[in-house]
Parts: sequence; C-alpha cells; structure tokens
Amino acid sequence: MIRRAFYVCLALLALTETIAPRFLYRDDAHFAFEDWLAFGSVFGFLSCVAIIVVSKLLGKRWLMRSEHYYES
Repeated sequence: MIRRAFYVCLALLALTETIAPRFLYRDDAHFAFEDWLAFGSVFGFLSCVAIIVVSKLLGKRWLMRSEHYYES
C-alpha cells in the first residue's frame, strides 16, 4: 500500500514537473536543452546514478585492500 502511494506521488511529481514550467515560468532558458520535457528529473536521476557508479568504482579500485593485506 505504501509502495503504491509512493509510486503515485512520484508519477504526480514527474507530471507536475513537465506541465507546471509551461504555465509558471516565462523566462528564456540559457541553453536549448533546458526546455526539454522533464529535463530536471532526467538530469537529476542520471546524476545520482553516475555518483553511485563512480563511488562504487572508487571504492573497489582504490580504497579496498586484498583479503590478505595485513597478514604479511
């Protein structure tokens, strides 16, 4: 029940983000891609995914030591 309510709220927020800027903001965008539909949501999602992937790669390649690192 809570999961469904969360998905409904998420869908409403995405819909609001695609419709509301057309009526509320009359400023010109600095860049052409800022006028794309749901640009903020897509950009935020992709940024979060990139942060997670890069942090996992850094953790595995740079921070983690081998299992037998302290035995010698």
